Amino acid sequence: MKSICFIPARGGSKGIPRKNIKLLNNKPLIAYTIESAISSNLFEYVIVSTDDEEIANISEKFGAKIPFLRPKELALDTTTTDDVLSHDIPLLLSLGYAFDIFVLRDCTAPFIDEYDLKGAIELLKNSNSDAVFASIKAHPNPYFGMMEVNKNGFLIPSKSTEQEITRRQDTPIVYIVDGMFAVKTDHFLKNKKLFSGNISPYEISKEHGHMIDFEYDFKVAELLLKNN
Repeated sequence: MKSICFIPARGGSKGIPRKNIKLLNNKPLIAYTIESAISSNLFEYVIVSTDDEEIANISEKFGAKIPFLRPKELALDTTTTDDVLSHDIPLLLSLGYAFDIFVLRDCTAPFIDEYDLKGAIELLKNSNSDAVFASIKAHPNPYFGMMEVNKNGFLIPSKSTEQEITRRQDTPIVYIVDGMFAVKTDHFLKNKKLFSGNISPYEISKEHGHMIDFEYDFKVAELLLKNN
């Protein structure tokens, strides 16, 4: 089964301007994702989908393919991942890029490595799953230590079970899905939704799943790099 790595990276990020190419340890953030995908030798192509020429040029410098620039109307704050995939996946196929599996990588999770990629793809190939998502055990857990506000403005437990949970160790396992989504191409083309069908978790470490959304996250990432 042929696989590609698909990396969406629009130019108009709001939380941290130009986040996808912001330097992390003197290297553009997106470069970490591109390089780990290429070095894994798992993919026919590593493709970046962007509306931004600077991001495209930097991505090409680090070895990614840019078959087209994404239309501006698919790079808005309201654009969903499903919108992008529904446009880009059929277009890639029409351009001759043949693949049975695509692995969607979020370049703001730069520490997912070739072993994570290989494990997720192997699980997808050897199971009845339609997709495999990188997953991190949630802490805190919504069954213990997390609350939400009710209609009266008071805190109530986010989730509960019939039997009261008094220890974190007794909570049901809850996963944060994060950074890497391996999907069978024909399943996505049929449903046009990333979160659909039978999805299996592939557990990764909290460090590998570190997501960069804020300046604080960049500082943590720098510390992780310094400590290998």
